[in-house]
Amino acid sequence: MKRLHVAAWLACAGVATAQAATFKLTLLVPADDVRLERSRTERAYLGHPGGPAADGLQVALKEAKFELEAAGAVLTLDTVPVANAAAAKDAAQKAEKGGAAVVLTDLPAEWTLAAADAVKLPVMNLGDASDRLREQDCRPRLLHLLPSERMRTDALAQTLAAARWSQVLLLSGPAPADAQRSATVQASIKRYGLKLVAAKPFKLSADPRERDMANLKLLTGNATYDVVWVVDSDGEFARTLPYRTSLPRPVVGDAGLTALAWSAQFERFGAPQVSRRFAKTTGRPMTAHDWAAWMAGKAIVAAATEAPKGPVAAFAKALNQLEFDGSKGTPMGFRPWDGQLRQPMLLTDGQGVVAMAPVEGVLHPKNNLDTLGVDAPEKLCKVARP
Repeated sequence: MKRLHVAAWLACAGVATAQAATFKLTLLVPADDVRLERSRTERAYLGHPGGPAADGLQVALKEAKFELEAAGAVLTLDTVPVANAAAAKDAAQKAEKGGAAVVLTDLPAEWTLAAADAVKLPVMNLGDASDRLREQDCRPRLLHLLPSERMRTDALAQTLAAARWSQVLLLSGPAPADAQRSATVQASIKRYGLKLVAAKPFKLSADPRERDMANLKLLTGNATYDVVWVVDSDGEFARTLPYRTSLPRPVVGDAGLTALAWSAQFERFGAPQVSRRFAKTTGRPMTAHDWAAWMAGKAIVAAATEAPKGPVAAFAKALNQLEFDGSKGTPMGFRPWDGQLRQPMLLTDGQGVVAMAPVEGVLHPKNNLDTLGVDAPEKLCKVARP
């Protein structure tokens, strides 16, 4: 009799497995990711990746195992390295033909755009914060998990305004991205009523003729300011700046106080449990990029359990319309005008979380989270979203 019961249970389980809907996920990553070179990950620059994006996704899928089983859904993850934009396009097309439900990218902006233009699937950007992907280069089915640069600078500007640190000295680096990021900082400074007292370039160079461009005392001298805001995409100069300014003033931006999606030191809303689970699985602290990948997994799981039998269109609709819990104290969903995930920002110095944004008292007519980043009335994304 026991054998009959076991056989019947196995038969039912086999039927359930056979009937489970399978959602294929394809993650595109750089074939040779310079961000993950050992010399960089060991330095653990604030705001930089600490490891592969697949780690966060796998943790999220592991956590949702029983939830998915109960809904009769199965998620599979395939990680595909690509060498350039053309390879990203080909890999995305291959994924779509292979039945993928979503393509995820941890790629430079141009590569992500190539993938998004090649398919009619939802494409989830995990690793690029470029505002142009949310604005003039937005795409109808492109979603963003990592906060935009404007969200980060708005969060810092709100924090400075609340602290009455209104006089800002801006130091900007020579990297190609730094000029645009510096312009974004200045837009946030203007939005929240701060004053830019001076903007100075810096450069780390072995050329003796350029040594003054890396001299911290010269760069931060001859001006009166409340705070030094540093824009340094590389990260090497920024980490030398705190406690070395000409005036004894705080540093914010890419060193000192930084606005991030996540910090392993965050201690509210169940965040310690999330960070511990991630660290136990991967052997390293959870970074903002890891949280973005983990949150993508959470969103995909929610959409798959909402529409476990498909079709793909129902899954995509759920992905765009549902709200998700990311252990930051408030439900989060994708903005309908640019595909950006609404989310609070954490203000951290790497040792602990000092504050959160939106700052108390900063209000919005519909959703206070929309005080971070480009708002709907600005209409910088012109495409019609699903």
